Amino acid sequence: MLYLEERMPQMTRRDLLQSAATIAAVSTLNAQTAPVPGKLGIAIFSKHLQFLEGDELAKAVKETGADGVDLAVRKGGHVEPDRVKQDLPSLIAIIRKAGLEVPMLTTDIADIETPFAEDILKVMTDLGIHHYRWGGFKWADKTPLTKQIEELRPRVAKLAELNRKYKATAIYHTHSGIGLVGAAIWDLHEILQGMDPGAVAVNYDVGHATIEGGLGGWIESFRITGPYLKGIAVKDFAWEKNAKGTWQAKWKPLGEGMVNFPKFFDMVRDARFSGPLQIHFEYPLGGAENGKRKDLGMTRAEVVAAMKKDVTVLHGHLVNAKLA
Repeated sequence: MLYLEERMPQMTRRDLLQSAATIAAVSTLNAQTAPVPGKLGIAIFSKHLQFLEGDELAKAVKETGADGVDLAVRKGGHVEPDRVKQDLPSLIAIIRKAGLEVPMLTTDIADIETPFAEDILKVMTDLGIHHYRWGGFKWADKTPLTKQIEELRPRVAKLAELNRKYKATAIYHTHSGIGLVGAAIWDLHEILQGMDPGAVAVNYDVGHATIEGGLGGWIESFRITGPYLKGIAVKDFAWEKNAKGTWQAKWKPLGEGMVNFPKFFDMVRDARFSGPLQIHFEYPLGGAENGKRKDLGMTRAEVVAAMKKDVTVLHGHLVNAKLA
């Protein structure tokens, strides 16, 4: 109190009023510039509809009740990288004609050296698409992680620079597993620190994060993404024993697994997230889960019905969290 009393007389009433006005102005500016949590659309990852093309792809997505498509523009995807100039504009036009959005692309881009990386960025942004999935880094076993992080940062910084040129945001997809960059999430935090979150960011997969994070680790891994949270992928799983008695994560339809979606989407709302939201279907789906093109073990109608069920469950969680 002595410290305060010695200084209080130095502040006049006018000083106090000016300080209050300044604080109010800053608060108003922050309120005006902070992202506002809006209604989140649901985009289906097109890998799971790889057996359909063009109009049929758009028609199937429409039947599921989803709002858009996370379009695979990668080797073996709906658009091959070396054909992006020729094929992407027409496919986007077909999807949009069906009343669907394309909020992002999934690509094989790892850095600026990836073949056709700049072609993809130019074409997609010319078409009004500004998010794309990026990543795929792996840790080397015998090199300290701190050294590898320092080696990755310049590669990511160069990609960020290219993204800024095209006003694109690369969102790194987080998987689970041994030796995968991004599985723990904290490693991405270290790699991205100080970089522009509008250029390089995180695509947080809550299913993979729950596998890695268990009871509460996924909560903190979500929190640490901070301003770098620019995309979210949704899937569900449960731990099961295989024939040898080994515990394994098994993908499940939404709501049949262990992911705490009510808690998660409350956090998404509180984070004021507004980026692309994608739904994946990794559980057995006649081969569609793996991007199979032909000879599926299920009919088209069965695949679409399973997807529609998941989309409905996801939409219910968004409604409950006031995100739809």
